[in-house]
Amino acid sequence: MTYSGNGTERSAAPNTSAAKAGPSVVALGGGHGLHATLRALRRITDRVTAVVTVADDGGSSGRLRAELPGLIPPGDLRMALSALADQEDGAWARTVQRRFGGEGPLAGHSVGNLILAGLTEELGDPVAALDALAAVLHVRGRVLPMASTALDIEADVVGLEADPRVSRCVRGQVAVATTPGRVRRVRLDPADPPACAPAVAAVESADAVFLGPGSWFTSVIPHVLVPELREALLHTRARKVLVLNLVAERGETAGFSAERHLHVLSAHAPELTVDHVVVDSGTVCEGREREHLVRAAEQLRARVTFADVAEPGTHRHHPGKLAAALDELISPAARHLEWSGIGDGVDTGVDAVPLGGKEGASWL
Repeated sequence: MTYSGNGTERSAAPNTSAAKAGPSVVALGGGHGLHATLRALRRITDRVTAVVTVADDGGSSGRLRAELPGLIPPGDLRMALSALADQEDGAWARTVQRRFGGEGPLAGHSVGNLILAGLTEELGDPVAALDALAAVLHVRGRVLPMASTALDIEADVVGLEADPRVSRCVRGQVAVATTPGRVRRVRLDPADPPACAPAVAAVESADAVFLGPGSWFTSVIPHVLVPELREALLHTRARKVLVLNLVAERGETAGFSAERHLHVLSAHAPELTVDHVVVDSGTVCEGREREHLVRAAEQLRARVTFADVAEPGTHRHHPGKLAAALDELISPAARHLEWSGIGDGVDTGVDAVPLGGKEGASWL
């Protein structure tokens, strides 16, 4: 069931049709969160661009970064390629995800990570390497890094010192994601990294842009910290949709409410507005908790959609359910409803004006 911001409920059947040409969409994130979004979006359209974080310093990616200075960490990029790969002949898709066993130098490395590292050295360009592997996997869409150089994440964390008011700087994606303290703020090193130009162009020309779900401080927020990418997000005419996590993550967001996730995003990008916030209906109780979330979304000028988007008994998004919810939000009919002022979402205080000030354009 799907709920609008005013509490009404309507049914939404999962979209299980095969992917087809459709709107141009961009999904920003990393890791398993981005993988979930991409698996949903490929059910809606073939025109998907994944823009992926490049600060991973753990596991196979971290080892490759240490051995090959300058290499963009390939792990999250590989996962995005796998999510968009043609599954009819899945041998290649399974192979790039396969990890070596044993105890030797290759143990723990993903085959796809090694292929991307080799292609990058051979072609001299990480985007060319991604496009080359995408062709082998028959990827529907494109996978791009958010920046043209590898990045590091630093966080101000409280709760690690005897004085709870004192913060400590924690460096590295893995360290930030697993810190026992409470993350207050994150930043990138370098602080002003060059964005991947095709990624910026994709955001600027998209019909819809999706941010989240995923590790909030290390996979979602970093996109708004890359200056050129942030500017593209602020000025794109695309419909912007924020997908919240099903549960708070140990370390990064332990104890965070859904409302708190929105406040943290706004603190890192005060100028950012979005059109829709998608929340699983089973994770936020009806009543005061939803009211607080709706008010927090209003600060982003967003409507809230509560929908059943989880796989039963898990903390994972169901690709079919999520596809149905996202498809409904970005459909031409939804654009028409918002433009005419008869949509049933949250009152943003702007009468009969489409959220974000967009024109009532359609994809038809």
